[in-house]
Amino acid sequence: MGPLAGKRIVEIAGIGPCPFAGMMLADMGADVVLVERKTRDGGTAGDGLDPRFTIMNRGKRSIAIDLKADGAVDVVLRLVAGADGLIEGFRPGVMERLGLGPDVCHAVNPRLVYGRMTGWGQTGPLAQAAGHDLNYIALSGAAWYGGRADSPPTAPPTLVGDIGGGAMVLVVGLLAALIGAESTGRGQVVDAAVVDGSALATTLLGALYAAGLWRRERIANMLDGASPWYDTYECADGKFVSVAALEPAFYRQLIDKLGLAADPDFDDQFDARRWPAQKARVAALFRTKSRADWCELLEGTDACFAPVLDFEEARAHPHNRARGVFTTVDGIGQPAPAPRFSETPSAIASPPPARGEHGVALLEAAGYDGDEIRKLAERGVI
Repeated sequence: MGPLAGKRIVEIAGIGPCPFAGMMLADMGADVVLVERKTRDGGTAGDGLDPRFTIMNRGKRSIAIDLKADGAVDVVLRLVAGADGLIEGFRPGVMERLGLGPDVCHAVNPRLVYGRMTGWGQTGPLAQAAGHDLNYIALSGAAWYGGRADSPPTAPPTLVGDIGGGAMVLVVGLLAALIGAESTGRGQVVDAAVVDGSALATTLLGALYAAGLWRRERIANMLDGASPWYDTYECADGKFVSVAALEPAFYRQLIDKLGLAADPDFDDQFDARRWPAQKARVAALFRTKSRADWCELLEGTDACFAPVLDFEEARAHPHNRARGVFTTVDGIGQPAPAPRFSETPSAIASPPPARGEHGVALLEAAGYDGDEIRKLAERGVI
């Protein structure tokens, strides 16, 4: 299943963007072997969440290992020896201290692509500092234009940094390096950092800024909520809609549908001096009808309109249902794999595994016999 069928990726379990990257690779057909952490008291480390809800582990196989136990490194290296890639999300130096750094892994598998996911990157003065999504996108400039002019900058939780600037960039880098390894026979290290990736995501806005077409102030530009034709609005029922009629033809259709086409105040779409007054009128207009009424008038037209939906509403929307944007696995609703492939479609191979569920099978496939596996368990390695 999927274009990555036949590829094996070892994922050293962590939090944030790395599990999402592993999920995408598994959705695309890779055999993702999740090395989860086992505690030394004989149990397994976890956050108490029912495995069914660890959606980012869907399609993966799990083995639980105490990475600090004697013999644990040898077990992981046996898994690495048969893998095409590895992804990890620790602070710089942690994998080296565990004995699983790139040099050690490449010694047993020169073709291995070693993907590293951090917030600040492997180098730089902040490399060893703690942080999370919001910190990284704050430093990269990606958070500056979030929110309103009269409030502190904000951004959708984890979407801009961990997912957009982190996981997506890691996946692209890993796939590119896998292609390179196929032609050269040599793997390499992929250094993916949220601060790098989220900075990369600002390329278009940065280009407009450099050209003098984008102001430093928030809510002062075409696409940041300053214009009346690119923003969200509250309706009479307290629900919200979005309009994004950037192109003149789409703008004309929007104001025509709103009954404003004959109003000279709306003649010049790009006269920013008029935007505050225009926006107040448009906001008042949207508050005169319910969201359903506006959907009936505008949805499906070239006015560049869509209702602003919560999770439940998004899953029920006819367009998303028709495309199968969301699916259900083991009774848990979740987004379906993306992107879509015409010849080798992605699929969710299985629900998220229980921690360590596939340990014996993975060790047997790596060449361990039953007695060796029993001894590893007795020593608390697995």
